[in-house]
Amino acid sequence: MSSSTDWDDLSARASFASHRLIGWIYWDPFALESYRRLGLQDGGVSYIVSRSVPLAPAGHQAVAASFYSISPLFIAISLALVAERTTFGAVAQARDEAVGRGLRQYVPEVCDGLADLGPALWEAVDALPVSGRVLFAAHRERARPDDPVVSAWLALNCIREWRGDTHFAVLTAEDISATQAGMLHNALLNYPQDWIPRSRGSDDAALQEALDDLRLRGLADEDGVNAAGLELRRSIEARTDRLTQRAWRLLGATRTEQLLELVEPVGPRLLARIDETAGPEWMPAARERRASA
Repeated sequence: MSSSTDWDDLSARASFASHRLIGWIYWDPFALESYRRLGLQDGGVSYIVSRSVPLAPAGHQAVAASFYSISPLFIAISLALVAERTTFGAVAQARDEAVGRGLRQYVPEVCDGLADLGPALWEAVDALPVSGRVLFAAHRERARPDDPVVSAWLALNCIREWRGDTHFAVLTAEDISATQAGMLHNALLNYPQDWIPRSRGSDDAALQEALDDLRLRGLADEDGVNAAGLELRRSIEARTDRLTQRAWRLLGATRTEQLLELVEPVGPRLLARIDETAGPEWMPAARERRASA
């Protein structure tokens, strides 16, 4: 490992690439059709359920806590529908089948290389600390499939969820509420006003309460999140990148670069899948900041 490796940069790049390699599945037509056959008609429900499958048996409150900024009511309704119409195991099987099918269809050139990295990815996953990372821990506990491409994807998803748990811990330490998390991210990416928090279930009252508190703290003004708020959000992102270096250090600089060489070139193609199947705002973590109009 080179002493000159810029681990902050590598961590940020690997995280961004991971969001793109993972995110398309939540709106994949084949996956959605499989969920419909299980009785789950709503794409938002299937996002909640397919992502929370390993933790769902702990109950909707545990899932809501781990998801941080998504409406607890929406999560409760989603998990109740699964209990009524199918099983979490069936949802997980449908999702995994869609992952293997989709990767081989949309980005076939990465599949062999991703499969080759699978054992090293799992070694890194198994070496990561579990304390405070509940959703990650639940995902790591899942049985690992025989399909090496899907297995490697699931390992990378574990690292992505470990980063998510870490990011939410930073937000908690900064006393950022669920709605405020969406508002700050919305401002960072220069999204349409309040798009991100509203997409996660925040209503007018929640938005007003969150904005009033941000104003009291000097993080917003009459126009919304201000420069101080943006600086805080940037610092949260940078701190998350620093804290999640550990995953990529465990994988190693050489293998992390190999992963990036595979995934970064196809990232725009996978993002285009999200644009086509969900729309140009969804999966904000996989998107660059937009220029001001």
